[in-house]
Amino acid sequence: MIEIEKNFDLKNGDKEKLIADATFLRKITLTDTYYDTKDFRLTTKDHWLRQRNGRFELKTPINSTAADRITDQYREIENDKEIINALSLPGDKPLIQTLSDAGINPFVTIITKRQSYKKGEFHLDFDEMDFGFSTFEAELMIENESDSKTASDRIMEFAKQHGLEGSAGDGKVIEYLKRNNPKHYEALVSAKITRERA
Repeated sequence: MIEIEKNFDLKNGDKEKLIADATFLRKITLTDTYYDTKDFRLTTKDHWLRQRNGRFELKTPINSTAADRITDQYREIENDKEIINALSLPGDKPLIQTLSDAGINPFVTIITKRQSYKKGEFHLDFDEMDFGFSTFEAELMIENESDSKTASDRIMEFAKQHGLEGSAGDGKVIEYLKRNNPKHYEALVSAKITRERA
């Protein structure tokens, strides 16, 4: 599946408008540990490898650099062998050992309390992170890459209808690095993975 998503910063009252007529899905806690090399070879290519509640996932981009695109568009890979292949690593050992051998190690663990809703075709996630940051994400899932522009346009129209079009925000890892690891954050800005924000 392909994930088309966009983070937005919310003002007071925005959440209440967004969840009006929405269906509450669940409230969960996510523990995400993100991996990279010491010289940031994965994240500076917009590859996001994480272990979520003990299971590895790799998100790889299908559109242009993050600094130039309207929405984030990623292919999600959840099979260990497919992750090894996508990272061009030797595949004769378990994933965790393969990563360690390649110098790909954890750089942050973030605990997120998430409330999820469904509104029409949109999946809405409201996240509160353990380092004092909150964000909202609107998401559509598609099967074919050819549908990505249409899905992106739908998300931005949804944002406009709810008064969010000028409030694009950062995801949790970018925000964490901006606050806590300036070297890694500046590497992502230089690689045009994110725009530098005040």
